[in-house]
Amino acid sequence: MTDTLTAGFAFHDVVVEREGVRALDGFTARFPARGVTGVSGPSGAGKSTVLRLCNRLEVPTSGRVSFRGDDVADLDPLRLRRQVGMVFQRPTPFPGTVADNLRIAAPDAGQEDFERALRRAALEGDWLERDATALSGGEAQRMCVARTLVTEPDVLLLDEATSALDEAAATAFEQTVRELVRDGLTVVWVSHDLHQLQRVADVVVRVEDGRCAGIDSVRPGEATGEVV
Repeated sequence: MTDTLTAGFAFHDVVVEREGVRALDGFTARFPARGVTGVSGPSGAGKSTVLRLCNRLEVPTSGRVSFRGDDVADLDPLRLRRQVGMVFQRPTPFPGTVADNLRIAAPDAGQEDFERALRRAALEGDWLERDATALSGGEAQRMCVARTLVTEPDVLLLDEATSALDEAAATAFEQTVRELVRDGLTVVWVSHDLHQLQRVADVVVRVEDGRCAGIDSVRPGEATGEVV
């Protein structure tokens, strides 16, 4: 895995406009290069847009987004998305077995790679031949994490990743993410639940009206962020 200490994002006066409406309106911030960066704010503030800019699922109308100092616009999207994996709000298992799901993400990976990805996603035991569409919500979400991890990303993007889970599954997922961070993964986590971000994040970026309203340290000394 590439050194995650170099895996920071920076946003420079970013505007994202859709049909005359600005989802982001001069968003400027620098994210920490390690740990968990939480992104909070009210509905419609632009949180998910910020996340989607990180791996070019969204492109800015103006301004610049950089990853490790390189303009994201200059990077190959497919290669970037292998380095910066994303887990969406609701689990999205594909038809077939868990192994089939992992193979779609990493066709050249072998069973050892699959088993390692599952272990990192806190799915211990015999999972590969299970029907992916028959998993519980929490199991399916962790499988989606494993499907992302099997590509060996440097950064994991989470978009409201526990909103469809019950409390027990959400707590287990939070623990999984913190373990992944201790293993060296960098995480950017969008959540409407500020209490959740205070549990899991090192810093929290506040987004209001499409702008960065500040970056608050949750775990001083573990990661640093700043508005630039």
